[in-house]
Amino acid sequence: MTTEQRERGFDHTAVEPKWQRAWDDADVFRIPDGAEDPEYVLAMFPYTSGNLHMGHVRNYTITDAYARFERLRGENVLHPMGWDSFGLPAENAAEERDTNPRDWTLDCIDSMKEQLQAMGFGYDWEREVTTCDPDYYRWNQWLFKRFLDEDLVERQSAELNWCPSCETVLADEQVEEGEAPEDPHGDGGAVEVCWRCDTPIEQREMDQWFFTITDYADELLESLDQLDGWPANVREMQRNWIGRQEGDTVAFEIPGYGDVDIFTTRLDTIHGATFFSLAPGHPVAQEIAEDNDEVAEYIHEAEHADEDELDVTSGVFTGEHAVNPATGEEIPVYVADYVLTDVGTGALYAVPGHDDRDHEFAEAHDIPIEQVVEPAPDADADPEDVDVQEEAYTPDGVLVNSGEYDGLTSEEARERFVEEFDGEHRTEYNLRDWGISRQRYWGTPIPMIRCDDCGYVPVPDEDLPVELPEFVHTTGNPLDAADEWKRVECPDCGGDAVRETDTMDTFVDSSWYFLRYVSPDEEAMPFDTERASDWMPVDQYVGGIEHAVMHLLYARFFTKVLDDIDLLEGVREPFTDLTNQGMVLGADGNKMSKSKGNGVSPQRIIDEYGADTARLFIMEAAQPEKEFAWSEEGVHSAHNFLQNVYRLADEFAAGEVAGSETETDATAVADYVSREIDATVATATEEFEDFRFNHALQAVREMVSLLHRYREYTAPDEETFERGLVTAVKILSPVAPHLAEEVWERLDRDGLLAEADWPAADAPDDYDVERRLVENTREDVRDIVDTVGIEDPETVTLAVAPEWKHRAHEVAADADGNVVGTVMGDEQLREVGEAAADFAKDLAARSEALDEQLSPERERAALERAAWLLEREFGADVVVQSAEEADGELASKAEPGRPAIDIEE
Repeated sequence: MTTEQRERGFDHTAVEPKWQRAWDDADVFRIPDGAEDPEYVLAMFPYTSGNLHMGHVRNYTITDAYARFERLRGENVLHPMGWDSFGLPAENAAEERDTNPRDWTLDCIDSMKEQLQAMGFGYDWEREVTTCDPDYYRWNQWLFKRFLDEDLVERQSAELNWCPSCETVLADEQVEEGEAPEDPHGDGGAVEVCWRCDTPIEQREMDQWFFTITDYADELLESLDQLDGWPANVREMQRNWIGRQEGDTVAFEIPGYGDVDIFTTRLDTIHGATFFSLAPGHPVAQEIAEDNDEVAEYIHEAEHADEDELDVTSGVFTGEHAVNPATGEEIPVYVADYVLTDVGTGALYAVPGHDDRDHEFAEAHDIPIEQVVEPAPDADADPEDVDVQEEAYTPDGVLVNSGEYDGLTSEEARERFVEEFDGEHRTEYNLRDWGISRQRYWGTPIPMIRCDDCGYVPVPDEDLPVELPEFVHTTGNPLDAADEWKRVECPDCGGDAVRETDTMDTFVDSSWYFLRYVSPDEEAMPFDTERASDWMPVDQYVGGIEHAVMHLLYARFFTKVLDDIDLLEGVREPFTDLTNQGMVLGADGNKMSKSKGNGVSPQRIIDEYGADTARLFIMEAAQPEKEFAWSEEGVHSAHNFLQNVYRLADEFAAGEVAGSETETDATAVADYVSREIDATVATATEEFEDFRFNHALQAVREMVSLLHRYREYTAPDEETFERGLVTAVKILSPVAPHLAEEVWERLDRDGLLAEADWPAADAPDDYDVERRLVENTREDVRDIVDTVGIEDPETVTLAVAPEWKHRAHEVAADADGNVVGTVMGDEQLREVGEAAADFAKDLAARSEALDEQLSPERERAALERAAWLLEREFGADVVVQSAEEADGELASKAEPGRPAIDIEE
């Protein structure tokens, strides 16, 4: 390579394909089926939209970097990729383009796979799975039948979210707040809309297929405590979604409307009920509205209110009263939108004296507030200080103003009341069974057949998969229009029957795909049980926070069921460690999107700068869980750094790293650089392990900068310099693998870097203390030069503090309170006299900030190793002296960790 070529640096358009071919030819990323308990690293697989965006690139760079790191450390690594390829968007795209979803999806997969390969991601492509492939969705159907056998499938009538435009049922998480269209009646406002097309949704009563995930509600909740490797906020989101509450139900009669059940966790407060509240969607509220225009109008407004605009004081008196079973008294009935239809029973008795929301509502509507619980004798609060007219008293306590029950503790009262008022103790959940039916074409056909005589009959295993028929462009569900496909014989009686035309929610596909990677060619079962039980759970899972509840909850549910039906052995959680990567923002600080015009094409970056540049910038910009804004300046910086690394290695390989001759002790300089290399390895290893890639990469940048300074200052020790280069490219290789391989080859190393060993080194003893000493000393010299205005320093003398000061510092650091007394209580320090007493006072003044320090001998050695940095920066000779060697006045100014400094011009 000529000097001119080296100045240009490496050509990513040639280098990156070259090494991608080399990795592929060597099967670097292929993991054998016989591997024992590999490190399983996985990113959430992408929906097949056709193009990667920067969010994809970030997600997959994170897992690829970690997988490469673990592989260099000698681990067998399972790092697969597949395609979440079913779903309504493909169906819509096919309609728009007059094609069919399968062709559209497969074209998108081809495009995205090409982009992933261009990024150099190290996947075992032999394990690729595609959820729209009959070889995959056959097992969705097979698993549906196993769930059916275990009574985990039900057909229920339910009021569901229906999108009239997409003509399909939507899950709750697919419903968003949106703008209502203007209409001549002026309703407007906010409404719930479809997440895909923004069409206002309708509620329809329909028969649907459900997985009874509620059977696992308790375990799903309780086992969250074992997921120490998950972010706390994700676990809390799942807890809230499951929403378990222990409480009691009792009935309040509303004359003319019958008994209305309520659910409460505070049955002890029932004597303090002063009003009754119904959710706007409660059947009794709807019934009252039929004859009450004011209630009807309120319910209509509540249904169209923006969730952010809900007011806890909002409500309307119905004119009806409910009978309190504890007192026989009638209390007014309100409809209030702070009561939620799908929480508890959608009805509650309100005790404003002991509930904050009830209290606020009562004040707004001039409803009486009564106290029926006061602090227990052992409580922190004084009963005399409790005034429920001012604010609700919400803790448990003892009953007052409750007749014969006065004096009972809250717990005792709850136990008695549930029996005496014909109640029932029960556990309530926010979690509902998982409705998997979707009225669309592009999904897994549900393997059921409806026979007029036999009812619903499962498709026999030998007839699986039930494959999708040819796509028909039609309104509604295309499967309903596939007449020949849906008309079949009943498997039980042989009579005329009809296939189920609903398809499965695509969350079914993603609830077990990570298991199919283990044995993607398995033909007799969805996956090899023995291998999956050995390889699972996924050690490191990375994906967006938007999947924190539904996907992760369903995957956990599936895993527990599969273990219970012996398809897994002792694996009850799918993912050990979870990382939710932050968003990549546009330069304007907003989330990247086509509509905002602030997106950055990954292909444009690959073409212009190379995949390594994109990968490096993304990983340097922030820790994985943090969001960051895209920056062209950051991209330039990453690109320039990679070129810089290549040029430095290329010049060394060509014998052009000679440096200049100096009188400095070359051994000391090499020793300093060698210690910095060891420290960099230790730092980078720890940071990679903890997913703080940006910190590891900063350490590499600092080391490369050190190598530049080393070769500029003196003729470097060849072995030390080469070790620094090799270490730098090894640490860089998980993030910038193509450049690293090119440098590895240029340095004439054996084999592929992707199959090499991670550098091994421990940080030098007391490295942090030593580094702080050196950096503080360099900063002090700069301050003196700047303050005094020394333009051309000739000599910098550094004097280390005497032994007695180091001893005083150590004694003071261990002192418990009386620093001066402790220091002067030391016999050796008392012999120093007044100087020791004065120094003890100084130490006492900063006793809370006394850092660990080196001994005088080690401090001197550290400064001598680093002296060349000062010599290089200031062009001055640097002399390091012990206290005994130094001038007495200079030595007297030195302190442990802060050598005295004398600068001569």
